[in-house]
Amino acid sequence: MLVIRSERIRHILGTALPFAVMPALVLLLPVGVQAEYYALVSFLMVVLALLLFLSGFERKELGTRRMILVSVMTALSVIGRLLPLLKPITALTVLSALYLGKEAGFLVGAMSAVLSNFIMGQGPWTPFQMLAWGLIGLFAGIVSAPLRRSRILLYGYGLLSGAAYSMLLDVWTTVWTYKEFTLHEYAGVLVTALPYTVLYAVSNLLFLMIFTKPVGDKLTRIQKKYGL
Repeated sequence: MLVIRSERIRHILGTALPFAVMPALVLLLPVGVQAEYYALVSFLMVVLALLLFLSGFERKELGTRRMILVSVMTALSVIGRLLPLLKPITALTVLSALYLGKEAGFLVGAMSAVLSNFIMGQGPWTPFQMLAWGLIGLFAGIVSAPLRRSRILLYGYGLLSGAAYSMLLDVWTTVWTYKEFTLHEYAGVLVTALPYTVLYAVSNLLFLMIFTKPVGDKLTRIQKKYGL
């Protein structure tokens, strides 16, 4: 496995990829493009998410162990997304970030979106979902210290991230529906999607309440055992 050792390169990749390169790639996706185009964008997002993950570690053996854990968390998220109505994908993405690092959180969120869409249905919305869930994981990793200390803060982040995911996807809905983006049209979409936004937020809170202790305890033991 590739190991990125330069601290400067890792810092540049860790900042530029999630906050500049990937958002630009997704937001510049033209409306009404052929399936091959957004499939290419989804593939590029996967490559960039993996590159971001690789920028988060120095030692090969630790990176390999983290990749195994990320694969397990991604698989659980994909399976969980097949559940009717309530989906645990956002909660598992947040927990991955808290215990495996912000780059791992981004990768779990992005990969869960694209892999589960092979069952749910791929489309021009896939890159937006990858970016939205990826950023939720990334920010959870950035503020992981206070979130791990306080369940109240964690549950609050869960509510906000569930709502944020829905609101970010509403950007895509607005552009795809109206072929442009204006605040007036976006506000209309937000109002229409409000029941779904509330459902996303509440379901994320519930799954965090269910999974935080068992998943957190297990990942903590693995961290200590393998020095992650």
